Amino acid sequence: MAKKNKPDSKFAAQNRKARHNYFIEDTVEAGIILTGTEVKSLRAGRANIIDAYAGDKDGELYLLNAHIDEFTEGNRYNHKPTRPRKLLVHRKERKKLFDYVGKKGYTLVPLDIHFNDRGYAKVTIGLGKGKLHHDKRATSKDRDWKRDQARLLRDRG
Repeated sequence: MAKKNKPDSKFAAQNRKARHNYFIEDTVEAGIILTGTEVKSLRAGRANIIDAYAGDKDGELYLLNAHIDEFTEGNRYNHKPTRPRKLLVHRKERKKLFDYVGKKGYTLVPLDIHFNDRGYAKVTIGLGKGKLHHDKRATSKDRDWKRDQARLLRDRG
């Protein structure tokens, strides 16, 4: 029997600055409701989630301010680039996330949009607490020291 070739999870968009600007304490993978032209634009890698965030809208979780370019071959049924997009999470997870957001300093940051093995678009949401300037410097210093330490161990051994 032949093996199925499973495609790797392909990132359609990444928010690389999220881990620099926030301490990510927990992550949740959520489904996202998209139109057909949005899926085609995502597969082409034409999305930007750097300024995006997730929030409460009528008791549901929505991805807000995410920019997915209009599909160039789309017709009059094309989508609006920055429309709110509903995220699909379990009720208990949604309640837990909303409870944390109610606390001081927490926010829901989209880390990436990717396609899973079945071809569905998923959003990885991080529960983040904002970093201050000195926190960013300390993180950078620790990362540089670990890199130097690995280099020294590699050269000696």
